[in-house]
Amino acid sequence: MNAEPKRTVNKVVLDASVILALLKEERIDERALDLVQGGYMSAVNVAEVFSKLSDLGPSPSEAMEKISALLELLEEIVPFTNGQARTAGALRESTRHLGLSLGDRACLALAIALQADVYTVDLNWLSLGISGINIKALR
Repeated sequence: MNAEPKRTVNKVVLDASVILALLKEERIDERALDLVQGGYMSAVNVAEVFSKLSDLGPSPSEAMEKISALLELLEEIVPFTNGQARTAGALRESTRHLGLSLGDRACLALAIALQADVYTVDLNWLSLGISGINIKALR
């Protein structure tokens, strides 16, 4: 009997922009919600989402419910580690020209750590060309 071959499932890291676009009901790739289910986010990016709470409408409690419902779909909210902090710092020079924030670099650092694809709605990321990071846009 032949053993069934192992399937490699690519992990998916999501930038805060994906969650924010879903919350704002922006027109993005229809796969976005499916990617949230089972996706990974850095705790730094989750903090970014919560910090934008006041931008999401007149009712903070309603926005909080929507954010919480989306975040519950994630496979994991990953704590920001010392290793990721070092990677995010090292990425500063290669991302400076695009103005990437610490949150953006934390997302990229998590993708590197997990050897995962990273999804964003920020099209500028596509021009990064950083070795070892597979960036995909949902716009």
